[in-house]
Amino acid sequence: FHLKFKDNELKCLCSFCFPASDIAPEVASYSDVAKQIIDLAVFGAARNRSYRRLADFTDTIGNRVSGSQNLEMAIKYMHKAMTQDGLDVHLEPVKIPHWVRGQESAEMILPRAKSLAILGLGSSVGTPPEGIQAQVLVVQSFDELKQRASEATGKIVVFNQPFVSYGETVAYRAFGASEAAKLGAVATLIRSITPFSINSPHTGWQDYQDGVKHIPTACITVEDAELMWRIAQRGQAIIVKLIMGAKTLPDADSFNTVAEIRGWQHPEQVVLLSGHLDSWDVGQGAMDDGGGAMISWEALSLIKDLGLRPRRTLRTVLWTAEEQGGVGAQQYFNLHKVNLSNFDLVMESDLGTFTPVALQFTGSDAAWKVMEEVVKLLAPINTTKLEMHGEGTDISPWMQAGIPGASLHVADSRYFWFHHSEGDTMTVQNPRDMDLCSALWAVVAYVVADLEDMLPR
Repeated sequence: FHLKFKDNELKCLCSFCFPASDIAPEVASYSDVAKQIIDLAVFGAARNRSYRRLADFTDTIGNRVSGSQNLEMAIKYMHKAMTQDGLDVHLEPVKIPHWVRGQESAEMILPRAKSLAILGLGSSVGTPPEGIQAQVLVVQSFDELKQRASEATGKIVVFNQPFVSYGETVAYRAFGASEAAKLGAVATLIRSITPFSINSPHTGWQDYQDGVKHIPTACITVEDAELMWRIAQRGQAIIVKLIMGAKTLPDADSFNTVAEIRGWQHPEQVVLLSGHLDSWDVGQGAMDDGGGAMISWEALSLIKDLGLRPRRTLRTVLWTAEEQGGVGAQQYFNLHKVNLSNFDLVMESDLGTFTPVALQFTGSDAAWKVMEEVVKLLAPINTTKLEMHGEGTDISPWMQAGIPGASLHVADSRYFWFHHSEGDTMTVQNPRDMDLCSALWAVVAYVVADLEDMLPR
């Protein structure tokens, strides 16, 4: 809006043009409350609480793949636990994929007998009951596969692609089966998408392309992919027998789990914190994404324990079926996008809860200036850095619609060692790291929710 001053000059006072420096004193006034939150989380009565909650949860429920009874149990567990914590909790129904691994095995028959550790990939079809036995073609890239297209027919294609980064290398897991099927391959075995391995296969979702034959696909260990590559380089024939009992069942009923502290002044306006409750069907799903779910609950607990109530509603959502492509979150977005203008900030933690390094943020330049001031309140835990690009499968629909988004940047160098593998257990987690992540999450969420104005778009 505009105000006409006495010299008749029109001046804009909207949040896009109003000087952002004016926000600094308002945000700085929260330094005492930020310190209270940090002290409670890191040194006070809530110390180690998010870690204990995560251990109790994952030790009790185990892993929680989309469509499974374990995921149902997990949702009931969290609904009860957050209700007992004094939060306003409800469930929102969604339909989710239901893929079942079944029994699976792989064995190298030639040039010697060797059992291969495998994990079938989500949405893969199974083999016939007797399995598939075929000669192997080992390649190191999609380009090499195209160059050797004439050799692929009737073969099991093994991809021994080097790990560059998760974002780049994951294309082999996602599209390897269809690329090989186009050339007549009967199955694919893909080197696990990880920089480090102790003979550990990693699973994940894969995408069949429309109009391309669906062939069985699984990940193998780095060690076995390199072994078969070396054997092939010597010109020796490799034969593998693959058995996979994988199948896709009809979509299952599930829920996004929602807990709130309602705002005192603008309850319809929302700062949303989130992590996903589902996991793969291996390990405990402690790191991916039990930690993110727990700090998103813990943030509300810290604020409630201090008797704080922000102007706007703080809402924690524990998503379902993230691993299948953000299925629960997309349905939540479709349901709530009618109230798009009331969403102030969406936050997601899904890259581990190791030592926090920074807050990542996507939003307007004016919103960036506000968030720069907010992270200064994190000086007591030395995480005052704001970085470009909030990220997360579950919050991406909101950010694409222009809602400010934030994610947690942690010291995640080991994240992909354990990701989607039997290694994702409580042993990976550290209680102090989780306390620091919880403190950061709670301070940012509370302050943004309590500021006089919403973040400028």
